[in-house]
Amino acid sequence: MAEIDTSGGGHKKGPGVKKGKKLSTRVDLTPMVDLGFLLITFFVFTTTMAQSTAMNMNEPKDSDDPDKIMKVKNSGAMTILLGKQDQIYYYYGQLDPATLSEQWKTTDYKEVRQLIVDKKKSTPIDDLMYIIKSDKESTFKNAIDILDEMSISAIPPGHYAEVDITPAEEEMIRQTELANGIQ
Repeated sequence: MAEIDTSGGGHKKGPGVKKGKKLSTRVDLTPMVDLGFLLITFFVFTTTMAQSTAMNMNEPKDSDDPDKIMKVKNSGAMTILLGKQDQIYYYYGQLDPATLSEQWKTTDYKEVRQLIVDKKKSTPIDDLMYIIKSDKESTFKNAIDILDEMSISAIPPGHYAEVDITPAEEEMIRQTELANGIQ
């Protein structure tokens, strides 16, 4: 609250009359601080925090109806398997035991974008499909990174999907990791 000192007597002039001291006006800021904290509290409680954003992802629908299962041409399919220590394994089409060593390839995140773009350029868009499978040893970061690569490479939604890894593919990853000394 503001206070003003009005003491000092009358308005006498002349010799021998002492002048009254002029005291400065003192402003009490306590109510102002209280009001400031009340406003801060009000805005903290009424403000909505930034909403989290999520990337839209088209996942295949589980279906028991064989007519609703999406068919993918072998020539247009690329399967990407995520392993541990940021390793990526991939093959085109369907795995064939006779040509397994020629089909099964290894790469990392530095080269995978070029592989995705090359496959996109060499395949008609209607036939193009990327199948992403994560091993038990891969990290969530790896899954997000490969989805980011799909987005960066401008792969249209519906042309990539995350599905479960098969036991045969898990075994191939284990054998490759043992052969390459990845622990």
